[in-house]
Amino acid sequence: MAEPVQRLLGTERVSEKKRVNVFGIRHLSPAGAYHLRALLEEKQPTAILVEGPSDANDYIHQLTMSGVKPPVALLAYTEELPVRTLIYPFASYSPEYEAFRWAKQHGIHAEFMDLPSTISLTLYENRKGAGRKAKAEAVQAGEGKNETSDRASYVQLQNKMYEQITELSGEPDYEAYWERYFEHCTSKEAYREAIDHYSIQMRALMEEAEQSLAPEEAAYNEIREAYMRRKIEETIRSGHAPEKIVVVTGAHHASALRPELLPMTDRELEGLPKVRTKITLMPYSYYKLSTYSGYGAGNQAPAYYELFWTCLQQNELWKLPTLYLSKVAAYLRDQGTYRSTASVIEGVRLAQALAVMHDGTSPTWRELRDAAIVLMGYGELSVISEALAKTDVGTAIGSLPDGVSQTPIQDDLNRELKRFKLEKYKTTVATTLELDLRENRRVKTVEAAFIDLNRSVLLHRLELLGISFVKKQHVSQASASWAENWVLQWSPEAEIEAVESTLKGETIELAAAFVIHEKLQACADIAEASRIIRLACTSDLPSLMEQARGVLQELAVDSGNFEQIASAALELSVLIGYGSIRRIATDSLIPLLEQLFLRGSLLLVDAANCNDEAAKTMASAIQTFHSIAQEHYEIVDDQIWLQKLRELSMRDDRNAKLSGLAFSILLERNEVDEARSAQEMSRRLSPGIPADLGAGWFEGLAMRNRYALLSRSFLWEQLDAYIQSLENEQFYRSLVFLRRAFGTFEAREKANIAELMGELWGLGAIATGEALQRPLGEEEKEKLDELNDFDFGDL
Repeated sequence: MAEPVQRLLGTERVSEKKRVNVFGIRHLSPAGAYHLRALLEEKQPTAILVEGPSDANDYIHQLTMSGVKPPVALLAYTEELPVRTLIYPFASYSPEYEAFRWAKQHGIHAEFMDLPSTISLTLYENRKGAGRKAKAEAVQAGEGKNETSDRASYVQLQNKMYEQITELSGEPDYEAYWERYFEHCTSKEAYREAIDHYSIQMRALMEEAEQSLAPEEAAYNEIREAYMRRKIEETIRSGHAPEKIVVVTGAHHASALRPELLPMTDRELEGLPKVRTKITLMPYSYYKLSTYSGYGAGNQAPAYYELFWTCLQQNELWKLPTLYLSKVAAYLRDQGTYRSTASVIEGVRLAQALAVMHDGTSPTWRELRDAAIVLMGYGELSVISEALAKTDVGTAIGSLPDGVSQTPIQDDLNRELKRFKLEKYKTTVATTLELDLRENRRVKTVEAAFIDLNRSVLLHRLELLGISFVKKQHVSQASASWAENWVLQWSPEAEIEAVESTLKGETIELAAAFVIHEKLQACADIAEASRIIRLACTSDLPSLMEQARGVLQELAVDSGNFEQIASAALELSVLIGYGSIRRIATDSLIPLLEQLFLRGSLLLVDAANCNDEAAKTMASAIQTFHSIAQEHYEIVDDQIWLQKLRELSMRDDRNAKLSGLAFSILLERNEVDEARSAQEMSRRLSPGIPADLGAGWFEGLAMRNRYALLSRSFLWEQLDAYIQSLENEQFYRSLVFLRRAFGTFEAREKANIAELMGELWGLGAIATGEALQRPLGEEEKEKLDELNDFDFGDL
């Protein structure tokens, strides 16, 4: 915004002698809010201008309505994808919030004066893009290979300045310095003089570095400040006397709002890039206001500063140490850890002593924490860490009353939460919700009978929209068809995600339907199509479920991937299994499951012609297919599946592990007798068969019902004979596969095998068990060393 001083405005300049009252603040400063109210009472302004998006003026009235419980925030977001957002949060002790409350109480004009969100969102993205481009160009030119970027250097310089201030003040950190010298300053004259002097000096120190190291930051600030000067002039021209205007802005910008500096012209304003945006109010949380969340303008202890603000309002700041440590003690007692009143009293005395050592009149938050650790944690932070976290940051989340303007989807979400009695879960504390989808026959109304089912539908829709309020947990297979466990935890991010979903639909249902429709448009394989059917089912969107079924049927015609077919068939199987519980008709899925099962059965033998790596996923798909055959034997063609398993179990030109798995399934189903089993074992585990094939086949055999294996002693006799027939090198190679096979056995099963082999060798089960418990002998250790030295090649 560098322009000649002689630039004409096109209208008469406001006299330089006229000055408005500029009050520099730090965001989330209780002392700032306290002294601002004192200034307002003193000046009795007719207009208050506050740093914030000027297109959000319509929300000021709603922000100060009765029933609004801070922390809350203004959220500006773009109307088109990708959604970009800017947050303007307020706590009860935010100076900006107090300015609006005072204006409402006294019936005077108040408005935001910063760039509208339509411009600031665009400039914010352009600023980040310019920084990334400059860094990339520097790296390409070889200028940034061993050095940090200019932006990083600027941040480091800024942090170094804060560190120097901290060191000169003798405080443990910058926050402690700020609190002692500004927050605890109760003299309004001293505070205003100190904050003005501080902002002028800090800006002067940073301007040169900003211009050289972060030019995009400097340009962005100049544009904002020129626009704010424009808004000040507009307010004066509308009839407000300069001395009756109070401007509330960040301390960094205070010195740049002097009347001798030129405002933004119409031409410059028209030349700024814009994007279409919308604004909404939303609840916020103390955690998001804190620096722990990464919020740069936050503080370390928002709940502590709320307590600070309460004491300031009552002119009883001297009570703060006692109230703080009493809260810590109360939280400890809630946890079952008792601390006496004497500990609180001694803690207050210790904190006051620490303050005196730093020439302070009142303890800072840091000193109160140290006193709490010493007197209540007995020197250990871990003992009281949770109590301190609740006292410092807290779990508070704001709320907005009915009628406050929000996006349609926010309103719909709030209605649905209220309808299904889920409002109490809208908290920052994670809570588990267990649902039983079955009809509750002990209640009188239909809605009450299926309330958990309806809750499930809502939660599945929220999960589909990517709203992090909900997270589904795994439940045991025994109750998987009718039981669901969810973890619910509200956060400002969840609110933002709900707002972003407005672009997909005005209600949760419409937005969820939009997401599924998009997924269908991009669907290219049957596994994904089957998952979409499940999503439509759990979200209670039957029309989209039918569309997804049609897509799956079309894709299934040309599908030749056994694993994808198994995945798709499993999804349909599960849906058919509990469709009645969800009160959704699944009859149309039955012919599709039959079609997929038949196609998968016919592909089995060809798909088993694969390497050992691919066999891992194939084995899982085969087991999935067999579980479908057992679950829905009355629907699918079980006989052709068994026929293909027999064919695979006999094929020597297919993966040995998969052939073994096929034989194991047949053995489990009693489809092969003892003579046939012994014959196949003898053929597969004969001395002429390579070790990797023989042992690999046994690995597949061991993947299924262990009881079926342990109860057939002839199998172990054959395996024993096979191992004894191997030469040393072949034996070593077989160990790779045998160890992998037995590695999945439980300790009890391994003990049973050892006892079984002991009986076969004539040693007896007891003697074999004792032999296994004895320490290894020297000869056995040498054998192990030989194995360690053996070259297993590509195994």
